[in-house]
Amino acid sequence: MTATATRSTPGVLTDRDRQHLRRRAAVVRRTKTIAWWVGVCLVSIVTVAPLVWTLATSLKPAGEILASSLSLIPQNPTIDNYVQAVTTVPYGRYFVNSLVLGVGGAVANLFFGSLAGYALAKLRFAGRQAVFVTFLSSLMVPSIVTMIPTFLILRHFPLLGGNGVGGNGGLGLINTYWAVIVPGAAGAFAVFFMKQFFESLPDELGEAARIDGAGEFRVFAVIYFPLTKAGLAVLGLLSFQAGWNNFLWPLIVLNDPKMMTVQVGLAGFVNNYTTNYGPLMAGTVITMLPVLVVFILAQRWIIEGIAHAGTK
Repeated sequence: MTATATRSTPGVLTDRDRQHLRRRAAVVRRTKTIAWWVGVCLVSIVTVAPLVWTLATSLKPAGEILASSLSLIPQNPTIDNYVQAVTTVPYGRYFVNSLVLGVGGAVANLFFGSLAGYALAKLRFAGRQAVFVTFLSSLMVPSIVTMIPTFLILRHFPLLGGNGVGGNGGLGLINTYWAVIVPGAAGAFAVFFMKQFFESLPDELGEAARIDGAGEFRVFAVIYFPLTKAGLAVLGLLSFQAGWNNFLWPLIVLNDPKMMTVQVGLAGFVNNYTTNYGPLMAGTVITMLPVLVVFILAQRWIIEGIAHAGTK
C-alpha cells in the first residue's frame, strides 16, 4: 500500500487554513462587538446615573436623604420637596424670566447668526476672511475675560436706562433682559455653525433668484433660509439650552430679585451652613423639563442636521 501525503503548495491556502482564518476573524469580530457593547453600557450608566439619583432624591423625605443618600429607590416617596421648591422662592417668576431669556437668546442667535453666516458663506466682499478668522479667534477667549468690559459697556450704554449721551447717570441696560440677550445675540459659534451650513447649499439657487430680480435679503429669507431648518433646529436647541442654564452672567447683571432666573433661584436652597437637598433636587428636575420638551419637539430636525453634517 502506498500512502499519499497531502502537501500544501507554497502560497496556496488549504481548506483547513481557510477555516482557521474564518474562525479567527469571527472571534475578533465577536470580541470587538462585546467590547463595544460593554463600553456603551458603561457610558450610559455614567451618563444616566446622576439623573436617576437626582430624580430619586427629589422624592425622598429629608431624613431618608441623609440616611441613604446613595439609594436609588425611595422607601417613602413624597412630593413635598416639589411643593417646597415652588413655594419657598418665587419659582414661577424665575421660570418666566429664564423662559424669556432662553427663547430671546435663541431667536437672536438664529436670526443674526444666520445673517452673518449667509454673508460669510455666499457673499464676496473685502475682508470676509479676516472677519471670519476674528469670529473663530473669539471662540478661544474665555468668557470670564470679557465679563468686565461687557458689563461696563452695558452699564454706560448711551440714552438708555437713565444714561445721557455720554453714557452716565443711570444703569444703562443693567437689570433688563437685554443685558443677558444682547451680548450673545450673534455668538461666534452660531455664525460659524450657520456659515458651514450655508456653504453646503448650491450657489446656483441664489444666482437664479438674482437673475429674476430678487434682492439679497429676499434671496436669504426666501431661498436659503427655509433650506436650513435642520441646522436651525440644532442651533436653536443649543442656544436655548445655553441661555436656560446660564447662571453666572444673569447673577452679575440682574440685581433685581424679580429678574432672577431659575438657576439663580436654585442657589437659594444652599447657604453657608446647610443644603436643603430635597427641594434643590426637585427644583433641578423641574428646571430640566423645558430643555427636554424642546429636544423632543425638535428631535426630527436635530437628527436630520446631524446626518447632514455627517455626509458633508
